[in-house]
Amino acid sequence: MKRILLPVGVALAAALATGAVAEDKPVKGGTLVWALSAEAGTLDCGGTDTFAVLHTVSPFYSTLLRVNLDKYPEVEGDLAKSWTISDDGLTYTFEIHENVKFHDGSSLTSEDIKVSLDRYRNPPEGVPSFRKAAFQDIDTIETPSPTQLVIKLKAPNPAMLLNLAGPNGCIYSAKKLAEDPRFPITNVLGSGPFKFVKYEKGASVEGVRFDDYFKKGLPYLDGFKGVVFTQPAAMINALQGGQIMGEFRTITPANKKALADAMGDKITFYESDWNTGLVLAFNTKKPPFDNVKVRQALSMAIDRYGASKGLSSQSILKNVGGLVRPTAPYAADEAFLTTLPGFGKDIKAAREKAKALLKEAGHENLKFELFNRSTTQPYTPSGVYLIDQWKQIGVEVTHKQVQTPAYREGIKTGSYDVALDFLNAVLEDPSLTLTKYLSPSRAPDNGSGLEDPEADALFDKQLRETDKAKREKLVREFEARVINQGAQVPFIWWYRTVALSSRVKGWKMSPSHLYGQDFGEVWLAPEK
Repeated sequence: MKRILLPVGVALAAALATGAVAEDKPVKGGTLVWALSAEAGTLDCGGTDTFAVLHTVSPFYSTLLRVNLDKYPEVEGDLAKSWTISDDGLTYTFEIHENVKFHDGSSLTSEDIKVSLDRYRNPPEGVPSFRKAAFQDIDTIETPSPTQLVIKLKAPNPAMLLNLAGPNGCIYSAKKLAEDPRFPITNVLGSGPFKFVKYEKGASVEGVRFDDYFKKGLPYLDGFKGVVFTQPAAMINALQGGQIMGEFRTITPANKKALADAMGDKITFYESDWNTGLVLAFNTKKPPFDNVKVRQALSMAIDRYGASKGLSSQSILKNVGGLVRPTAPYAADEAFLTTLPGFGKDIKAAREKAKALLKEAGHENLKFELFNRSTTQPYTPSGVYLIDQWKQIGVEVTHKQVQTPAYREGIKTGSYDVALDFLNAVLEDPSLTLTKYLSPSRAPDNGSGLEDPEADALFDKQLRETDKAKREKLVREFEARVINQGAQVPFIWWYRTVALSSRVKGWKMSPSHLYGQDFGEVWLAPEK
């Protein structure tokens, strides 16, 4: 019988996924063959927030901390075996595991962690880092000994531990970074459970067990191979045919039904709300998108609730929400959300208002290009839907879809009219998730070009507020400001369904497709 794990809240979803294999005893050996559904573009895990990078490199690296998927979203140590926080909340002292080795046999010490974190928060010229804004509260990083790391903050930040647990915090060799700060972009040298074998761009990535991994007894697998599939149908066929054992991002409702019908108890499904959503980005440096009335009109023309109902049956899209994932802490309730442009439920009235705004702005016959990612789910159906929605108010839109590397570069540089961007709300605290919407001078991945000091000030206020009710009020003010300005506005949040061969054990579901990808505790049950 196939096992379907349905969430009653995010934490329970993770618990169910874990409990489903609790009775099984891990065995060593075997190679996990799985599908990568997009090309990475870079091997630097902090260079961009696209999943393709972490799915490619996570098994090779360790991080300072990580999220405990058995107790989501609690933080646990990875390289850190313990830590203390000073009473004033400004000093974090970490004790690091001894005898940690990089895959080339060199020792990993606190200096490697310091240099890696410094690179994320103050990247050298030519080194992209989407973590920069999230690490700006760090004042200094000190290394009193090879196994001790001290991080001092400029001001208290309750989200800092969770921030440091981000999967995009790969720890690199300080020696290699000194030789070339760009080394991780095209090379792999980590201390994770698997040692790098090879990476063939657009084809595959391979790793083998690292026998000197500092977590004794792990990993269980002999190795793994990730195979790139750019066509979902080909991936589903390979999974059904046994050539691969799964894909760790998601599948569609139709594919889930097809796999269940064809494979029976040979396939297991894991399901959860997803802390990733689509975001519409308007290039405010390019007329007419420098006009807030045009931006508001284009958002108001979209029936998001209709999209939730219609697209959820054919895509991975599901929930209407604001800047914070609908079921996460600090999410806006429907009563508040429906007061904002583009989120009202009377779509007829909204479209009439949108037409009036375009007329006031002098752009009744607007034409533009929608810049989009070529990954089928959920980008293609979303693009088609949006173009139809804008047609309802007399706007003519063409559709341009490009591969992931060109897509990310276009978003970052603002090389578009209107773009269908995304938000990976990996670390679910407003101090981290809302950085997407800060001014470009503070958030390098914001290609909209809109500098908004008022929004930045509201973000900074909520960052320091320790009273939950007061902080929630500030988050709502920030949300209202951002959505009314309309440079970046949420479209729809995603829903996640992972299908794995029932032989795959030890993998744990989470609300993020970036967690749990080091495969350190994954093992394969014998074939029946």
